[in-house]
Amino acid sequence: MSIWKKDSSLIRLNKISDNTIIALLGIEYTQIGDDFIKATMPVDSRTHQPHGLLHGGASVVLAETLGSVAGNLAVSADKVCVGLEVNANHLRSVKTGVVTGIAKAIRLGRTVQVWQIEIHNEKEQLVCTSRLTLAVIDRPK
Repeated sequence: MSIWKKDSSLIRLNKISDNTIIALLGIEYTQIGDDFIKATMPVDSRTHQPHGLLHGGASVVLAETLGSVAGNLAVSADKVCVGLEVNANHLRSVKTGVVTGIAKAIRLGRTVQVWQIEIHNEKEQLVCTSRLTLAVIDRPK
Protein backbone atom coordinates (compact mmCIF):
# COMPACT_ATOMS: atom_id res chain seq x y z
CA MET A 1 0.00 0.00 0.00
CA SER A 2 1.37 3.39 -1.01
CA ILE A 3 2.24 6.06 1.57
CA TRP A 4 1.77 8.89 -0.95
CA LYS A 5 -1.19 11.26 -0.54
CA LYS A 6 -0.33 13.68 -3.36
CA ASP A 7 0.50 13.35 -7.06
CA SER A 8 3.85 11.63 -7.16
CA SER A 9 4.57 11.33 -10.88
CA LEU A 10 8.21 11.55 -11.96
CA ILE A 11 7.30 13.99 -14.72
CA ARG A 12 5.69 16.37 -12.23
CA LEU A 13 8.54 16.12 -9.71
CA ASN A 14 11.22 16.76 -12.32
CA LYS A 15 9.21 19.67 -13.77
CA ILE A 16 8.78 21.50 -10.44
CA SER A 17 12.56 21.30 -9.98
CA ASP A 18 13.17 23.71 -12.87
CA ASN A 19 15.03 26.88 -11.81
CA THR A 20 16.01 25.49 -8.38
CA ILE A 21 19.21 24.17 -6.79
CA ILE A 22 17.87 20.73 -7.69
CA ALA A 23 18.15 21.49 -11.41
CA LEU A 24 21.41 23.40 -10.93
CA LEU A 25 23.07 20.28 -9.46
CA GLY A 26 21.53 17.98 -12.09
CA ILE A 27 19.39 16.01 -9.62
CA GLU A 28 16.76 13.91 -11.39
CA TYR A 29 14.00 11.84 -9.80
CA THR A 30 14.14 8.35 -11.28
CA GLN A 31 11.80 6.05 -9.37
CA ILE A 32 8.90 6.17 -6.96
CA GLY A 33 7.78 3.02 -5.19
CA ASP A 34 4.99 2.53 -2.67
CA ASP A 35 7.27 3.64 0.18
CA PHE A 36 10.42 5.15 -1.34
CA ILE A 37 11.67 7.75 -3.78
CA LYS A 38 14.95 7.67 -5.74
CA ALA A 39 16.96 10.31 -7.54
CA THR A 40 20.35 10.57 -9.20
CA MET A 41 22.95 13.31 -9.14
CA PRO A 42 26.02 13.63 -11.37
CA VAL A 43 29.45 13.88 -9.81
CA ASP A 44 31.07 16.59 -11.91
CA SER A 45 32.21 20.22 -11.67
CA ARG A 46 28.80 21.25 -10.28
CA THR A 47 29.08 18.89 -7.33
CA HIS A 48 32.85 18.73 -6.73
CA GLN A 49 34.81 20.28 -3.89
CA PRO A 50 38.26 21.80 -4.68
CA HIS A 51 40.05 18.41 -4.51
CA GLY A 52 37.87 16.97 -7.27
CA LEU A 53 35.70 14.84 -4.98
CA LEU A 54 31.96 14.85 -4.42
CA HIS A 55 31.25 17.74 -2.05
CA GLY A 56 29.57 16.68 1.20
CA GLY A 57 27.22 19.63 0.87
CA ALA A 58 26.03 18.35 -2.51
CA SER A 59 25.28 14.98 -0.91
CA VAL A 60 23.28 16.78 1.78
CA VAL A 61 21.34 18.70 -0.88
CA LEU A 62 20.44 15.38 -2.55
CA ALA A 63 19.46 13.84 0.80
CA GLU A 64 17.40 16.82 1.97
CA THR A 65 15.74 17.12 -1.44
CA LEU A 66 14.67 13.47 -1.42
CA GLY A 67 13.43 13.51 2.17
CA SER A 68 11.62 16.83 1.86
CA VAL A 69 9.88 15.91 -1.37
CA ALA A 70 8.92 12.51 0.01
CA GLY A 71 7.63 14.06 3.23
CA ASN A 72 5.49 16.53 1.37
CA LEU A 73 4.05 13.80 -0.85
CA ALA A 74 3.15 11.77 2.25
CA VAL A 75 0.89 14.40 3.88
CA SER A 76 -2.63 15.51 3.03
CA ALA A 77 -3.24 18.57 0.83
CA ASP A 78 -3.83 20.85 3.84
CA LYS A 79 -0.35 20.08 5.29
CA VAL A 80 3.27 20.74 4.33
CA CYS A 81 6.56 19.54 5.74
CA VAL A 82 9.47 21.79 6.68
CA GLY A 83 12.95 20.78 7.73
CA LEU A 84 13.92 20.62 11.40
CA GLU A 85 17.25 18.80 11.25
CA VAL A 86 19.47 17.00 8.78
CA ASN A 87 22.62 15.04 9.44
CA ALA A 88 24.93 13.14 7.15
CA ASN A 89 27.82 10.72 7.47
CA HIS A 90 30.11 10.77 4.45
CA LEU A 91 31.55 7.27 4.17
CA ARG A 92 33.24 7.00 0.79
CA SER A 93 34.61 9.48 -1.75
CA VAL A 94 33.45 9.71 -5.35
CA LYS A 95 35.36 11.46 -8.16
CA THR A 96 33.15 10.96 -11.22
CA GLY A 97 29.97 9.31 -12.39
CA VAL A 98 26.54 9.37 -10.82
CA VAL A 99 25.31 8.81 -7.29
CA THR A 100 21.84 7.54 -6.47
CA GLY A 101 19.87 8.47 -3.37
CA ILE A 102 16.91 6.63 -1.92
CA ALA A 103 14.63 7.98 0.81
CA LYS A 104 12.50 5.78 3.05
CA ALA A 105 10.35 6.82 5.97
CA ILE A 106 11.37 5.84 9.48
CA ARG A 107 8.36 7.59 11.04
CA LEU A 108 5.34 9.27 9.50
CA GLY A 109 3.78 10.97 12.49
CA ARG A 110 1.02 13.55 12.73
CA THR A 111 3.46 16.36 13.61
CA VAL A 112 6.92 14.92 12.86
CA GLN A 113 8.38 12.75 10.13
CA VAL A 114 11.81 11.10 10.06
CA TRP A 115 13.39 9.96 6.79
CA GLN A 116 16.48 7.83 6.15
CA ILE A 117 18.34 8.64 2.96
CA GLU A 118 21.16 6.50 1.59
CA ILE A 119 23.38 7.58 -1.28
CA HIS A 120 25.27 4.97 -3.30
CA ASN A 121 27.86 5.13 -6.07
CA GLU A 122 27.59 3.28 -9.37
CA LYS A 123 29.04 0.14 -7.75
CA GLU A 124 26.16 0.34 -5.22
CA GLN A 125 28.62 1.11 -2.41
CA LEU A 126 27.31 3.35 0.36
CA VAL A 127 28.72 6.86 -0.04
CA CYS A 128 26.60 8.78 2.47
CA THR A 129 23.88 8.02 4.98
CA SER A 130 21.63 10.80 6.14
CA ARG A 131 18.63 11.32 8.40
CA LEU A 132 16.13 14.14 7.94
CA THR A 133 13.57 15.26 10.50
CA LEU A 134 10.58 17.24 9.21
CA ALA A 135 7.85 19.14 11.03
CA VAL A 136 4.33 18.67 9.63
CA ILE A 137 2.51 22.01 9.68
CA ASP A 138 -0.70 23.50 8.28
CA ARG A 139 -0.34 24.72 4.71
CA PRO A 140 0.16 28.50 4.81
CA LYS A 141 -2.85 30.39 3.49
